[in-house]
Order: sequence, then structure tokens, then C-alpha cells
Amino acid sequence: MDKKILSDYIDACELVKETEFDIGRMKKIEMEHAKVVGSNPEFPYQKMSFHVSGVTETYLDAESVKREKVLLIERKRQAEKLKLKIEKWMDTIPARMQRIIRMKYFEKKTWEQVADKMGTDTTGESLRKEFDRFMRKK
Repeated sequence: MDKKILSDYIDACELVKETEFDIGRMKKIEMEHAKVVGSNPEFPYQKMSFHVSGVTETYLDAESVKREKVLLIERKRQAEKLKLKIEKWMDTIPARMQRIIRMKYFEKKTWEQVADKMGTDTTGESLRKEFDRFMRKK
């Protein structure tokens, strides 16, 4: 396991969210207007015209959306596979290193913030070096 896979994990999760958003934007929303003719429901019946309006929502290109959804499903599958791989790996490493990795990569904290959160007399630089040594061994 290397540092790059930790960054790839975050990117894969974000890619799924962004793709779902993009599919949602492919919808086309239009205002429809029409005139209908009717009459007064009571006597004397009088012919009247009514204006009706509403919103319709359609996909711009149904075939394109279908292809995008297939891609989205594949991206999710790959992201879930990567996530599972990393979670299994995380279970095999010491708890201290799990905490460091979660804070640094998953919560996107700086090394100094991680050091503050660890609550020991460590600095951000010493944690970074500890992490680098650990990753070289793995």
C-alpha cells in the first residue's frame, strides 16, 4: 500500500458524487403553456377560455443519460472495490497509524492539526516522518 492509493480513494469517492450531479444536470426543465376551452359549470352555460401552465421535466438525450448511468455504476463499483481494499489494509496496521491516516487523508487535516489531535508531545513534522517510515516498510 502506498500514499497514492490513499489519495486515489478520496478522488474516487468524489468522482462518484460529481458524476451523479452531472447526470442530474442533464434534465431539461421547461415551462409549458396552453389554452383550453370550457364552460361555466352552471346554467347559463357560457363558453370560456382558460390559460393553463406548468413545468415539464425531460432528459436532454435519453441515450446519453443511459450511457452516463452505466459509467456511473462502473465508477461506483471501482470506488467501492478500492474502498474495501483500503479498509481491509487499515485493519492490519497499528491503531496509531490508522488514526494518523484517517485524520491526514480522510479528514484532510494538516500535519500540525493531526499532531494536536493526537494529544501527545509530537509535532506535525515528527508525525509526517513517522508516517513516511511506516509507508516505506509497507
